[in-house]
Amino acid sequence: MDHAAEFAEVVRAAVEGDEAAFMWLYREVQPGLLRYLRGLVGEDAEDVASEAWLQIARDLRSYRGDGSGFKAWAATIARNRAFDHLRHSRRRPSVATPIEALEGIAGLDDTEGRAMEAIEMRAVIDWIAALPRDQAEAILLRVVMGMDAESAGNVVGKRAGAVRMAAHRGLRRLAEDLEHDPATGEPSRRPSKRSWLLAVTRRRPATPDGER
Repeated sequence: MDHAAEFAEVVRAAVEGDEAAFMWLYREVQPGLLRYLRGLVGEDAEDVASEAWLQIARDLRSYRGDGSGFKAWAATIARNRAFDHLRHSRRRPSVATPIEALEGIAGLDDTEGRAMEAIEMRAVIDWIAALPRDQAEAILLRVVMGMDAESAGNVVGKRAGAVRMAAHRGLRRLAEDLEHDPATGEPSRRPSKRSWLLAVTRRRPATPDGER
């Protein structure tokens, strides 16, 4: 059974109330969702993710989509929670909360290796988050969460073509940032970011033409 078929089967089981299936979905979706939320709300991502999963668990029985739509459905709930959080935060002083849970999603290797990878990924997410919001969200949904353009468009309420273009423009801006550090004008020395961007551009075309 390929991963897509397995994912769809687990979604069906979770909707029917299988707790083990729900935990499998959580482990599968949470890492990308947490990184997406970090790009939206920064250090409060873990708190917002917890709120989102409470709603996902509460509303799961009403989910009528297939396996391919589950990530978009979960991301939409998380996005709404994130914007609620941002609106609320503007009305009260904010207190930064460490998001140490990211250290547990880098892989299954040694603890030190996981921590170093998590630190590098946090730097990459913060780097993406500095882009205009439409470009940052497009990259976070398409590249970090692995959604196709149509699913990502459903989350942000835009056409698939607009999401493709936003992701393309954002990746191009990140590439330009690597080529010339805005502070010095010299080529940027950021190996973790450079390697991440290189991996992304190898997986995807250099232009939006031909993308999913």
